Amino acid sequence: MSAFTYQQDQLYVENVSLTELAETHGTPLYVYSKSAIEQQFDAYQQGLGGHDGLICFAVKANSNLAVLNCLAKRGAGFDIVSQGELERVIAAGGDASKIVFSGVAKQAKEMERALELGIHCFNVESDEELDRLNDVAAKLNVKAPVSFRVNPDVDAQTHPYISTGLRENKFGIDIRTVKATYQRAAQMSHINVVGMDCHIGSQLLEAQPFEDAIDRLLTLVDELSAIGINLKHIDMGGGIGVKYSEDDIEPNVTQYIQKLVNHLKSRNLALVLEPGRSIVANAGVLVSRVEYLKDNGEHHFAIIDGGMNDLIRPALYQAWMEIKPVQPRSDGKEAYWDFVGPICETGDFLGKNRKMSLKSGDLIAVMSAGAYSFVMASNYNTRGRPAEILVSDREAKVVRQREQLSDLWALESLGE
Repeated sequence: MSAFTYQQDQLYVENVSLTELAETHGTPLYVYSKSAIEQQFDAYQQGLGGHDGLICFAVKANSNLAVLNCLAKRGAGFDIVSQGELERVIAAGGDASKIVFSGVAKQAKEMERALELGIHCFNVESDEELDRLNDVAAKLNVKAPVSFRVNPDVDAQTHPYISTGLRENKFGIDIRTVKATYQRAAQMSHINVVGMDCHIGSQLLEAQPFEDAIDRLLTLVDELSAIGINLKHIDMGGGIGVKYSEDDIEPNVTQYIQKLVNHLKSRNLALVLEPGRSIVANAGVLVSRVEYLKDNGEHHFAIIDGGMNDLIRPALYQAWMEIKPVQPRSDGKEAYWDFVGPICETGDFLGKNRKMSLKSGDLIAVMSAGAYSFVMASNYNTRGRPAEILVSDREAKVVRQREQLSDLWALESLGE
């Protein structure tokens, strides 16, 4: 059930009016539902059932401290790709022993910090990275827990920018050569080989690519076991999609995870997962106000105060995100509107050709904006990033203040 519903002809988040939030905190404005986040995380836990496993939220999807804290209290682990994300998790109350460190370009100082904190595992993506990690662990006189990210060459049939499991992608180690890497790692004095990892892409709306990938990995697991390398877990990454439009299938997260668990029932392997989008995307919206309506004869433009610097997904990925009126009206100008922002770029749009009745000053909500939205925001055109609000039932808390203009040059100098 969606946390965003119409009540008394207004769009609400849980039991709080988006109109009231916009009037109080200004626009553009990010608003998240705490209950929606919790329900989606719980669906993953339910999918695991009694099987040993760890659900590691992908911090890159939404790194707000309050969101991370909400998940940490539910028992979540975290998937990180930088020291910054590592420190965010710790600041939010996350458990270091439930952190997996992914990413292709880990620096020595990042490895050192993660080892000091005692993270769960490094997802290693190249032979050179393995050598560096062994050296760093040796300096600290510890063993680094390692899982290799295997590229299974499975086509996830998704957007090329978010496909990660093909041979031509930068991620992971080729499944045809990774066995030798495992053998080499097993001989290293400061490496503890514990798992196998893969991530084939994002926004997958069917379970079959996951099942194809896990079958390929399990064949490799058996080959490693035959030569004395016994793993403790298999990490299937993230990638389960969300429903952005009426044409999309609504994935049942619990059923997806149960299918993966079924592949592991006869094996002594824990299941690690790294979901991001599927936990937070539909728990958030971006609220924006219509500044002007403009008609050039062929196109109708609704010029709003939220731009591509606030939400870049439509411009970057050609992502379709539903746009709803916060207070539907019948007395405005009805047309098929292009919702465009204030940024000085032709690509600055949040949605095109959307039928709606509008007047200047109306509020609109860009749906499914809880993932890869604020985290990708910028200060382009010297614009402050929006505030973030977390709502729980009837209570709304500011979990990130709106940036003030003076904040944008606080770290700069005149160079004199």
